[in-house]
Amino acid sequence: MTATDPALTALAQGWCALSLLHGRIEAHIERALQARHGLSVREYSLLDVLSRQHDGEGGHLQMKQVADAVVLSQSATTRLVTRLEDRGLLERYLCPTDRRGIYTNVTETGLKLLAEARPTNDAALREALNEAVKVPELAPLVRVVESGRVAA
Repeated sequence: MTATDPALTALAQGWCALSLLHGRIEAHIERALQARHGLSVREYSLLDVLSRQHDGEGGHLQMKQVADAVVLSQSATTRLVTRLEDRGLLERYLCPTDRRGIYTNVTETGLKLLAEARPTNDAALREALNEAVKVPELAPLVRVVESGRVAA
């Protein structure tokens, strides 16, 4: 294959379109969450992921699992957790069965903020998708997202 190979060109164009769609959506949601709730997309995402933990088997996430879920490095996730902990939205505690493990829970204040922010996030996502579907290169990707048939 050469750099001008049509398959590579199509692949690169597809990647650029996906990256553009992601950037547009994230920027739109970021503006809405910041303006209405003082949250970044990453902060919202972290609160959302941690709010889904439970007390059952495997219900609490280790920091690496949290980092993977919010698509950040472990060090960036730890800094983000610290910022939200300083705001009273999260709390850390030692794992009762492994004293080396530290878990993070969303506080009542964090759950309240998340509940208030969730409709803003959802509306901003819908708005961003409605705008993106008007762009011919992005329309097929928007339809995939809307179909819910995206592999987890």
